[in-house]
Amino acid sequence: MKYVSFLNNEKKCFGILLDDEIVDLTSHYERYREGLEWIPSLKSALEHDRINELNNLDLETLPKVMKSDVTLMPVIPDPGKIFCIGLNYENHREETKRPESAYPTIFTRFSNSQTAHEDSIICPKVSDRLDYEGEMAIIIGKSGRYIEENNAMEYIAGFSCYNDATVRDWQKHTSQFTPGKNFFKTGGFGPFMLTTDEVSNYKELKLQTRLNGEIMQDASLNDLIFPLEKLISYCSSFTELNPGDVIVTGTPGGVGDRRDPPVYMKDGDIVEIEISQLGTLKNMVKKEN
Repeated sequence: MKYVSFLNNEKKCFGILLDDEIVDLTSHYERYREGLEWIPSLKSALEHDRINELNNLDLETLPKVMKSDVTLMPVIPDPGKIFCIGLNYENHREETKRPESAYPTIFTRFSNSQTAHEDSIICPKVSDRLDYEGEMAIIIGKSGRYIEENNAMEYIAGFSCYNDATVRDWQKHTSQFTPGKNFFKTGGFGPFMLTTDEVSNYKELKLQTRLNGEIMQDASLNDLIFPLEKLISYCSSFTELNPGDVIVTGTPGGVGDRRDPPVYMKDGDIVEIEISQLGTLKNMVKKEN
C-alpha cells in the first residue's frame, strides 16, 4: 500500500493513495470513533500496530477525497527522530575526499525542516549554496533496541523518497553538519510511504536525481556501503528506535557541491528524486525573501 499524510481544508489527515484518489482513513476513524481506537495520523497507525489491519480494509466502502483537492504533507510530518546517513555511497565518499570508516556517519535533521512533495524547497536568504541530495528513507514500524542485523528488516514499515537538501557553506562552518542540514523546508519527503510487502528486494531499487530535467545522480540501492540492516542495528544500539522514526540512508555521488564548476539549486529550479517503485518526489526551489 501507498500511505500519505495530507491536509484537507487545513485538517491533518492520512490515507491510502489510489492513483488520483486518497482513501481518507482519518475520516474513517472519525465515523466510527466510539467503536474504534482513535488513529489520527500515519505515525499513530504505526505506533498502534495498525498497518496490517489497514492493508486489509475493504477500500471500496471507505470515504475518499481527490488528490487534487488536498495538500500533501511530508510522509511522516512529526517523526520523533530523523537520522541522516552521510558518505554511504563509495562514489560520494570519494568525491568528498573523506577517509573510509568502519562506522556510519550520522547526523540529525529536525522534523520542522521537512517539506512535502510538490511543496517548495526554500533556499535561505543567508546562502546561495543549496545542494540536492537524493536518498531513500526508511520509516520504522516498531520499537526496538539492540536490533540484530539478521532481523532488522522486520522493523521497517515502509520506504519513501527523500531530498536531504543541504546548505553547503553552513554545513562547513565547523566539523558538525547540523546547521547546514536543518534550514526551514529543505528536507523533501514523499510522495508516499510504500509498505515493505510491496518491495521484494530493496537492493534492486534504482535512484535518480534530476535538476531541471538533467540527470545529476544515478545509482542503485545495492551500492550502499552500510546496508539498511547495518544502519538499523547501529542506530538502535545507541538509542531505541520507535514507530515513525526515519532513517535517511545516504546520497550517491554527483552532488552539486563537488562538480566543477559547482551546481547549486536556485530560485525557480525543479528538483526530482525518483526511486523505482517509490515514485517521484518533486519540488520547486524558492528563494527566501
